[in-house]
Amino acid sequence: MFIVLNIILIIVAYLIGSIPTSVWIGRYFYNIDVREHGSGNAGATNTFRVLGTKAGIVVFIVDILKGFGAVNLIHFTSYYIPHSGSYTNIQLLLGISAMLGHIFPIYVGFRGGKGVATLFGVIWAISFYPTLIMGGIFFITLILTRYVSLSSMISGLSFPFLIIVVFKETTPTLVIFSLIMAVLMLFTHQKNIERLLRKEEKKANLPKLKKLKRKYKKRKKVKAE
Repeated sequence: MFIVLNIILIIVAYLIGSIPTSVWIGRYFYNIDVREHGSGNAGATNTFRVLGTKAGIVVFIVDILKGFGAVNLIHFTSYYIPHSGSYTNIQLLLGISAMLGHIFPIYVGFRGGKGVATLFGVIWAISFYPTLIMGGIFFITLILTRYVSLSSMISGLSFPFLIIVVFKETTPTLVIFSLIMAVLMLFTHQKNIERLLRKEEKKANLPKLKKLKRKYKKRKKVKAE
């Protein structure tokens, strides 16, 4: 019976991951399919680029919650010991299923995004403190550079370092997952890397940050006078 329940939960995790947040928001509020603009991906990065900051933030948060919610489906079971190896393995399976749903969403013709935000939600549910640090790295990089893709890659690449070196994780599957995730992060962002090298990658619109910079410059001028 528990095998059947596991299969059902994995399918549900895929369906949750398949929710095409950026596509639905683009269609219903902007009359735009984000997959036909920008990089062509149905993810938070392209939403920031095509629809702007407000839509990008909503998509980013919802996509994170998809991964977080999918992993927490494990609470519908009662036969795994929390924090054991088997418990983590099922969490990873549910998380991977959600990520596959995001990348290949059944609701919109299997054309999705890269799964970065959903992946963030997955590792948040499995490893809270490393994810908290990764979130800090992401937002600091975003504020400094305004490149969502670069921020995603740097925070993603920090995950295996945090898991293995800082928090000294010993669960083999989680260690392997963190290394594979870092490699996939680079692989799925090849085009972004090329655009960054050519200085063609578009920056995210961060209007509040611009206002703060202007105020800071004005204060500097006043002090100088």
